[in-house]
Amino acid sequence: MTKIRAKICGVKTPQDIAVCAEADAAYIGFNFFAKSPRSVDIPTATQLAVDAPVGLAKVALVVNFDNEALDAITASVPLDMLQLHGAETPERVAEVKARYGLPVMKVLGISSAEDVAKIDLYAQVADQILVDAKAPKDAVLPGGNGVTFDWSLLRAKKYWQCPWMLAGGLNPDNVAEAVRATGVRQVDVASGVESAPGVKDPELIRAFVAAANSV
Repeated sequence: MTKIRAKICGVKTPQDIAVCAEADAAYIGFNFFAKSPRSVDIPTATQLAVDAPVGLAKVALVVNFDNEALDAITASVPLDMLQLHGAETPERVAEVKARYGLPVMKVLGISSAEDVAKIDLYAQVADQILVDAKAPKDAVLPGGNGVTFDWSLLRAKKYWQCPWMLAGGLNPDNVAEAVRATGVRQVDVASGVESAPGVKDPELIRAFVAAANSV
């Protein structure tokens, strides 16, 4: 059985991180998008990252941040990856990767076959692709909205030039189905393991990771 690598995004407390480590998650995500209920400031993220157990990959989620903002984060927070969750172009992805010397994960919202076709373009410059549900038109957040998309859109091509991860409305009840339907080996969750917006539920985190690996 191949282990599924789970990313728990939007962690905010030492307890969140301890539970992620205990549950054997592979990644934790720090959300720097100020409008999100999961957002953290740089001092908080720095302390959380410093205290995180060895083996948990630390990812910074940013949305259309300029170099000044990224400079401030990377100068303080010990990170393993940058997650670009905005409208960044392939050229911007390459620029960020070169400037900071960190692996870059580009998030792409999917709702149609045309959206899926864009993955090939970004896979040429990103280190990983996060395939997410496209945010509703009236959404305040670019992700973490708890909505899924048609997983069958990914059946035609499950492999790109770089590793990929699946997000979008995943939770302990549907993540095993998502793994079976898409063949994905990495999954991302934020709202699906929360008891309230921005409040992680330890039991849901444990259940999510276990369900992902039950396939």
